Amino acid sequence: MPSRSTDQDYRARVARVVAAIVADPLAEHRLEDLAALAHFSPFHFHRVYTSVVGESVSATIRRVRLARAASLLAQGGESITQIGQAVGYDSPQAFSRAFGHFAGQSPRAFQQRLQEGVEPAPGREDDAGAPRVRVVELPARQVLAMRHAGPVATIPHTWRRMEQRFGERPMADWLGLSVGEPDEADGFAYYVGLAPREGDVQDATLEMLQVPGGTWALYELAGPYTRINTAFDAIHSHWMPGSGYEPDQRLALERYLNSPRDAAPADLRTELLVPIRPAARP
Repeated sequence: MPSRSTDQDYRARVARVVAAIVADPLAEHRLEDLAALAHFSPFHFHRVYTSVVGESVSATIRRVRLARAASLLAQGGESITQIGQAVGYDSPQAFSRAFGHFAGQSPRAFQQRLQEGVEPAPGREDDAGAPRVRVVELPARQVLAMRHAGPVATIPHTWRRMEQRFGERPMADWLGLSVGEPDEADGFAYYVGLAPREGDVQDATLEMLQVPGGTWALYELAGPYTRINTAFDAIHSHWMPGSGYEPDQRLALERYLNSPRDAAPADLRTELLVPIRPAARP
């Protein structure tokens, strides 16, 4: 088992590789080049990378490209065929299959869900009972949290580290917390948190966050966690402008209502909460 200092060194070197993939997901990204960037032999690099990130290099490249496709689908303005080609797929069929595995639904269904599922009318539901954005009040709370270090694409690894320590806790205890914009390194922070219990032991990797109470825009997301960032973007771009509210400088929250251990990706439910305040009058 590597020492703590070696483990930290490996994570830092792998983080450089993930940052390079995220910065240019359509580049060729040969294994030999990425291994050289991390100062490993190709064979050793592949094993270390999979251990640290929890997936292969090719899986990360595919996931980052499809996450970019999800963002383009949310923005609109390009056809699904164009978006598929932009992220490296030669045919609409190949793109649709890959995106379906990534997001749990076809690119067209994903795009329609965003357009129809987040509307500028708090507290409403559509005729089928699909969740809409609601405005809610939440009290202040304390959260025992681990801050994520490294590129956004490696956030799942921080979740795994936290779950290794507190994996027995029920899903209702867990939170994702973030502040700032993921695309902007400066000012962005992400934490994996859970409701503290008596006897929890803190160390250098954990901190107690004070989450202030206030007003939040709540949207219940149905489906895989890969949709979370796009759904947050949709709340800001589709719901916020006509809502009478503006973003507040508090932590955004992800509350998990069930677990991938017990539910298929399409059946996952996550409450997304964006901190808001009444919009200033012009």
